Amino acid sequence: MLTYELPHADPLHVLESTRFVMAQAESVRIDQDALRRIAEELAGLMSSAPDWHDPRHYADGSWRTAGWVLVLDALNFCFWSEGPNPKRRWQVEWDGRVENGYWALAAALTRSVAEGHEPWDPTWLAGLTMRDVAHMLRPQMEGGREIPLLPLRIQNLHEVGRGLQAAYPNDPVPIVPLIKSANGSSAELIQTIVRRFPSFNDVTSYRGQAVHFYKRAQILIADLHGAFFGRGLGAFHDFDTLTAFADYKVPQVLRGFGALQYASELDTAIAARTLIPAGSPWEVEIRAATIWACEWLRQILAEGGAHHLATEVDWLLWFAGQSLPDTMSTYHRTLTVFY
Repeated sequence: MLTYELPHADPLHVLESTRFVMAQAESVRIDQDALRRIAEELAGLMSSAPDWHDPRHYADGSWRTAGWVLVLDALNFCFWSEGPNPKRRWQVEWDGRVENGYWALAAALTRSVAEGHEPWDPTWLAGLTMRDVAHMLRPQMEGGREIPLLPLRIQNLHEVGRGLQAAYPNDPVPIVPLIKSANGSSAELIQTIVRRFPSFNDVTSYRGQAVHFYKRAQILIADLHGAFFGRGLGAFHDFDTLTAFADYKVPQVLRGFGALQYASELDTAIAARTLIPAGSPWEVEIRAATIWACEWLRQILAEGGAHHLATEVDWLLWFAGQSLPDTMSTYHRTLTVFY
């Protein structure tokens, strides 16, 4: 039997705090037998796990890439449709094809660079207007569905720009000292990020206890690591302490394969596309179960000799979620800037 024992250092207290949730959870449980079945299928796929480098991701090998990644992850949340038709969602046209979801965001930011903008420039970020951001994230066609929570995305871009300016007022390239201030520690950089940019501070409470998820802050580290091949601005000596990135797509995949099981009331609410409030017991339990299901998948794979990081397990499950059959149960819907 897999247990909730901490398998390694947990400097951000993500595993520890979500372990508390799972010990108390009433509406979400993890099926370990289903996890073992999933692990059998994943084992053969892990060797070909997708690489970060994709034409939709901007990468020139310089500090500009790091600045672009920070902006990407400041906006990396909530892409699903708020309308009655879930298939009518925000879409972006790029390089002759139509993108949606996360890839639409990446494509829009890469398109912005091609159009002469510099999203790594804190002065540019701090001065953006609503019209500027709406144009940068413009949908595929005129009158198309706008990206959800646009005012909060503008707020996040201002936060990044002004935060960098305030932290390093005399440095023309503030993203570099920001990253280097952590001395190669992903945990230290995450703690700096959530302090400098509160929109990254993904912490909630459950039965009076603080619960740490840090989804976007952790994925920022993973994106830097991927963009720089684990070297230079992407080198972190404690990278293996990162957990899965608790969002809405990975739990959908885990649930679809039977690894996450929901109480009937929660199941009914998700099927009806009822909004589940951020910080509610249902939402916190779903996210905590996602963290531990991915951690246990990592452990099961290791038992079979396949040693991978929780971030890699998450990455593969997330990619699987991009091409799910229509028969798969839908994801939970929470309006939040955290995922």
